[in-house]
Amino acid sequence: MLARVMAAAASRMRSLRRVGVPAALFALCALLYVLALGDRRLTPSADNHFVHLAMSFLQGQLSVLGNRAPGSNDWALFEGKWYVSFPPLPAIVILPLVAIWKTQTLDRLFWAVLAGFSPALLYVLLRALRERFESGRHWVEDALLSVLFAFGTVFFFVAVQGAVWFAAHVVAVSLLILYALFSLDAKRPFWAGLMLGLCFLTRPNTSVAVLLFTFEALRVARRADSPAVPEDALVYTRVFVWLKGVQWRVFAKSAAIFAAPILVLGGVAMWMNYARFHDPFEFGHRYLQIMWRGRIERWGLFNYHYLSKNLAVFTSALPWLSARAPYLMMSRHGLALWVTTPALLWALWPKKLTPTMVALFSASAAVCVFNLLYQNSGWIQFGYRFALDYMPFLFALIALSKRRFGPGFWLLALFAIALNTFGAITFDRAGQFYDGDATQNVIFQPD
Repeated sequence: MLARVMAAAASRMRSLRRVGVPAALFALCALLYVLALGDRRLTPSADNHFVHLAMSFLQGQLSVLGNRAPGSNDWALFEGKWYVSFPPLPAIVILPLVAIWKTQTLDRLFWAVLAGFSPALLYVLLRALRERFESGRHWVEDALLSVLFAFGTVFFFVAVQGAVWFAAHVVAVSLLILYALFSLDAKRPFWAGLMLGLCFLTRPNTSVAVLLFTFEALRVARRADSPAVPEDALVYTRVFVWLKGVQWRVFAKSAAIFAAPILVLGGVAMWMNYARFHDPFEFGHRYLQIMWRGRIERWGLFNYHYLSKNLAVFTSALPWLSARAPYLMMSRHGLALWVTTPALLWALWPKKLTPTMVALFSASAAVCVFNLLYQNSGWIQFGYRFALDYMPFLFALIALSKRRFGPGFWLLALFAIALNTFGAITFDRAGQFYDGDATQNVIFQPD
């Protein structure tokens, strides 16, 4: 009798923890994000493009109401009409509030609260990896990794800005986590496709993360009696042998279900682009009224030409030290990824590669390279924010690495939380810590 009571109590505790931990993470993160906003939570963002786009949708049009740009920062002009060139999903997300409060919508507050979902969802993803007996982590470690993501990465400073560029990241990160969750074992192809399609309507460059689901679907479509892959063979031989075991009909069915929502949502984006710019593949960035529009016209939005500059920011942008107050300053291109979150290095040296890790690495690498070819480094920022387009995959890889989280890991985690807290508090508020260059040419401290 006592054993049954104790077993029932333990079961209730597990059920409570299953809901309670993600709920607590959301509440904690949303609260701290709102507190980090300070007085800004009481006013709309100066760059609330998605609020204006939502107002246009409510009036049944695609151009800005009144045909007048509500500011001078990143508005697109085409054939005499002003448009929001950023993909539309965040505008749809905030639309219910805009229907009530119009341009007085407290978008900063809204996005800060919404950002609380990402660490909570990341915990759910890490828990799923643990329950598949892949990560081997304790639930406390998964929760602490989620806290590290919330406050020890560039997501922290992004979550407390509210402006258009950062709001898109807030929406996309949650969608990317859900996409990864639904892609595991390719069990939910429709929902995985829906999440990736919604990502495309938020951050189009994330679309190349399709490799994650593709690899998972190929893996589960292999026959149980598939030939063993020779470990000492050349790479292309190993790939050929591995693919030989795939049941292509099974894979095609899963891929078709996955592709269906993507094609529908992609069609919506193409219609919207054609209606605005007479080109189904043009979101409108080519028509932004910005100083560096000339380079876009010359080199395009994506080009090898941009790689070296973006790599410099991605790998080598460090804080500037000075003998004069405030003694520390940063380029407006922000800090290198490994500086803001050094614990990410744990993802690069796993004890053993698993098929799921290969899928996550491939998706991360594809998005990373795509971003490095983009005409912009993410400027203006505290740290390399474009890494958020694959950051959840990297945290999953940390959990899967089988590496022990020793004192060194946690010391680096505390350093990251301290540094990113500084960024969240100072960015766009304490200008003395940030270089005033407006040309995008200054990455390193001038001589």
